[in-house]
Parts: sequence; C-alpha cells; structure tokens
Amino acid sequence: MLPPGWTPTASPRRRFNGGDDGITAVEHQGGHGVFLSWQDISVTAADEKGRRKVILDRITGFARPGQVLALMGPSGSGKTTLLDTLSGRLGLDMNGRGDILINGRRERLSYGTSAYVTQENTLMPTLTVREAIHFSAQLQLPDSMPPAKKLARVDRIIQEMGLCDVANSRIGGRVSKGISGGERRRVSICMELLASPRLLFLDEPTSGLDSAAAYHVMAYVARLARTAGITVVAAVHQPSTEVFELFDALCLLANGRMVYFGPIDEADEFFTSNGFPCPLNRNPSDHYLRIVNKDFDEEIENGQSLKTPSAAEAIETLVNSFRSLHNLTTKMRAMGAQNDVLPVINESQAGFTTKLLVLMNRSRINMHRDIGYYWLRFVVFIIMFFCVGTVFYNVGDTSLGSIQARISMIVCVVLFSTLASIGGFTSFAEEMKVFRKERLNGHYGATQFVISNTLSSAPFLGVFCIIPGGILYYMTGLRRGIDHFIYFLAISWACTMQVEGLMMIVAAMVPDFLLGSAIGSGIQGLLFLSCGFFRFPNDLPKLVWKYPMYFISYHKYGIQGLYKNEFIGLTFEDQQNRNGPHMRGDYILKNILQVEMGYSKWVDLVILFAMVIVYRAMFLAMIKLTEIRGPIINFGLMKI
Repeated sequence: MLPPGWTPTASPRRRFNGGDDGITAVEHQGGHGVFLSWQDISVTAADEKGRRKVILDRITGFARPGQVLALMGPSGSGKTTLLDTLSGRLGLDMNGRGDILINGRRERLSYGTSAYVTQENTLMPTLTVREAIHFSAQLQLPDSMPPAKKLARVDRIIQEMGLCDVANSRIGGRVSKGISGGERRRVSICMELLASPRLLFLDEPTSGLDSAAAYHVMAYVARLARTAGITVVAAVHQPSTEVFELFDALCLLANGRMVYFGPIDEADEFFTSNGFPCPLNRNPSDHYLRIVNKDFDEEIENGQSLKTPSAAEAIETLVNSFRSLHNLTTKMRAMGAQNDVLPVINESQAGFTTKLLVLMNRSRINMHRDIGYYWLRFVVFIIMFFCVGTVFYNVGDTSLGSIQARISMIVCVVLFSTLASIGGFTSFAEEMKVFRKERLNGHYGATQFVISNTLSSAPFLGVFCIIPGGILYYMTGLRRGIDHFIYFLAISWACTMQVEGLMMIVAAMVPDFLLGSAIGSGIQGLLFLSCGFFRFPNDLPKLVWKYPMYFISYHKYGIQGLYKNEFIGLTFEDQQNRNGPHMRGDYILKNILQVEMGYSKWVDLVILFAMVIVYRAMFLAMIKLTEIRGPIINFGLMKI
C-alpha cells in the first residue's frame, strides 16, 4: 500500500484568478478532471548494432487532477521517453508495452483534453510575442468566442507569465536577435495553456530559465493545476529547492527503472529509511539524483569514495525496497473507480475556414518579414535575370544567329526560376517544425496547412517573377505582344511554384537543413538533365531518361512552352543576304529541337499548373506518411 498521506483530494472547483477573461476552471468547461494511470510500461529500442535496448522497465504510476507530478532522473534515465509514451508520442523506432488508462478506462483523449509543451521552443521567429499567442488562440479557441474575449485571454496569460515587457518584441531566430531563451520558453507554455487543457505534459519546462523565472513559471503552472483541476505531468532535470517544493508527487527514474513514486514530502523518509538521508541544507532533488546517477561509479571503483555505495547498488536497493513496500496497482484501481467518469470536454474549436484564414494570415506575415524566405531570394532573382539580360541583350531579331541565343536564354530562365527556391529551404524546414508541433497538439490539420501555405506563397512568387521577368523581357527584346509577355511570366511563375512544392516535399521527408538542400538540388538536377535540352528527346536513352524522367520533368514543359511562345509564327533569315536561306520557327521546333507540336503552348502551361497541384498533393501525402512512419530520410544525422 502507498503511504497514508497519499490520499485523494478534491480539486478546487472555482474560477482561476477571477474574471471572464481568465483560464477557466473545470465547471466552466463542462467536464471532469483526468486521472491518468499507467501500468507496467516497458519501452525498448534498437541500439547502433541492432540489439534491443531497454529504455523503460515496467513503470507503474498515476497522475491526479489538481496536482503536478514530476518525472525526474539522471540524463538517460528515460523520463522523456515515459512522458512521450504517456502522451502518445513515442517514437516509431521504439516498441512500447503496457496499459495507459484515462479515469480507469482505455480511451482516446478528445480535442482540447491534453496539451504537450516540447523541450524545444519551436516558434515563428518573425512574429511578436503577442502575435504568436494571439494566432495560437485563434486556432485553438472556438468561433463562438468573441474576438474581444480571445484578446483578453491572450493579454491575461501574457501578464500571468511575466511577458508584458516583451509582448510587442519579435521572437527572433537565426537571423535576427529577439527575446531571450527563457522568454521563448514561457511563450511556448502560454500557447498550450490557452485552451485550458485538462491534461498538460511539460518536457523540461524550466530549461533555459534562470532560477527566478523557473520558479515563476512553475508556480503559475502549479497554481493553475490546483485551481482549474488540471493534471500536470512534467519531466524536469534539476529543479531548485523552491521549484521542487511546488511539485505534489515525484516519479524518480534511474536507468529505466522506477526508484520511487509517491508524495514529494515523503520521498526524504523513503531515502532515509534505506540508508540515504538527505544532508542538512542540501537541495533534496540534487541529493536524490546524485544517489541514483551511475555516471560516476568508476570514481568509486577507483577508490575516491570507498565508503559510498555505488549508484548501481543504491538503485538496486531502492527499487527492491519500493516494490516490497508499495502496491501501486491496487491503489490505482481504487482511485480509477472513484474517477470512473470520462472528461467531458467541449470539443468546439475554430472551424476549417477560420483556421485556414488564420494560417494564411500568419504565413503571409512570416513571409513578408522573413528576409531569407523571399526578399533575399527576390534580390538575387533580380540580379540573376539582369545578368541574363545583359548576356542576351536584344536577341529579339529574326536573324539566324538569334536562334541559338533564344534557346539558351529560355533555358536560363527556366533554370534560374527553379534554382532560386533552393535558398529558401531553411525557412521551409523551420515552418515544417512549427507545423509538426502544432499538428501534434491538434491546433489544425495537414490539409489546412498545405492549402494555406500554397495560397499564401502564390502572390509572393508572382511578384517574384513579374518584376525580374519584366526587366529580362525588356532587355532581351523577345516577342512583342501582351499575350507573349503574360505567357512568359506565367511559365516563370508556374516553374517557381513547382520547385517550391518540390522543396516542401523534401522538407517533409528530411528534417535536416543541409541534407534537405542537397537532396532537393540533386532531384532538380536529375529532372533538368532529362528535360530534352542537353540531349534531344529522341536521343535520350529510353529506359529511365525518356520513360519516365522526360515526361515528369517540369523543366520540359516550361522550356517547351517558351519555345513555342518565341518561335511559332516567326521566320528566321540571314540578315546579310535576304535571298539566302531562311527557316520557319515551326520547322525549328519540330525538326531540330524535337518539340511536341501536337498541342498548343497553353497546354504546356496547363500541365505545369496541374503539376503544381500534384506536387502539393504529394506534399500532403508525404506529411501523412511521415506521421505514420517518421522521417523518410533521417541519419540522426549521419554519425561519422
């Protein structure tokens, strides 16, 4: 049996901090608290040699409404793995066994019941603190809630977390300096508390915080747990004495085994009874971790601390003692019966259209402010097209010599239109990280993300092509006529959107910036190699390069469409000898360049835009696939 002090207590059922703007308590959400229990949780994973390694070994415990359970242990003890297992985020490379129950039942949590704050602060660096939290509120809170009330809730939680001074400061990232790491940590916590979840998972919530900020944050979380009846499970590494005293219960792990589970105030008695008393004026958490940390057993073996039992011996003593004294299974069944009511959560949330519009607006702001996302590439695009224009200046005459110049220039336009998007891969990958975090917490779906990303980027890419394309078209003197000019810009726009879709697919496959850029460049190189320019279509090897590479290369349709746009209807002749040989543009396309003339240039444009849609559909499919199987390419990354 558990110690006498470990008894159920009624969670306070009153409004937190007063006012209709605040985080509401249980009765205002219309639901019951979450009694989370787990029994005999074991997790294994393959090591570098393919052998199965035990990460967690038969862990049993529970977390109750209105209390904060701390998962503690030395590095590598399995606390984050246990947290991921309980929250349903166990990695695909791990195998887990055991039972996880919600109020004594095997049930799936509904939307809004749980939230997970990851150890990494995955935020959009271009947004201000208030914008980031407000956008999150718009995504999570129901459409029925008035906008003024959403704003009030955002302001209240910003105030509670001590972020008022930086509320209008940008978060910052790799390019621009923004708020501190501790402040980013608090922003991450704010975003997940907006919907008042019944169950809150925190992975290293005090990471990157100074002692004062760590205490303030955890005091807020503990107060929220008690007043709103929230069940909080937090994996913490090395809390201060003040933070440690805020916890209600402790689950101490060592080497994947459970050393202690129970009330915080009875841990000292347990360790003392087993011969490991906590010295006076020492932080209890430091003492417990020092006792079970095996990293320094070698020093003991070398005679530096001969009178002190090794951590391995201490762990064995404590594990056996705890198992002999306490029967958690019996206690959990009794408490599960008392809480045999599933949490009734109002699953109302923002609708599909609302989330789509919010995501589009947020993505638009991010693209507008992120220098590396579009604007730096925009400047490079202008410079590249200007250089191409100087090389092919005024090739728009109908001399025989202009034929090769037109062909080369068209290829350069398509090539540069596609290469310019490689530079934005870092921003793509960062956006994917934000999406994965918010997607796992149920803020929105993959379909909304893909659609919003496509619609948000399309206008930027249009500007991306119109201005540089207009400069190039004027300098080179290509075919006159508004229809030819619009077609030229449309092809450039379609190619740019095409390669952007390709790079987003790669970003979904590969979580690493450098590796993803290399893979994306390689794929584009293969597609460009088979487009029919370096070797004419009829001369391409049939296997692979002609079928299927030539027909799936979007470069082919861009180049072929621009060929038709430039050559059809023109006659080229020797400018020095008007009576000399001359060639019709149709003849050049069909017999020399081997362009397919069975359909018009507009068909090539339609095919390109159809491929844009296909690539975005592939992007959506890849997101779904990686959610099931994990990253397609992940070398961890590539240990050398």
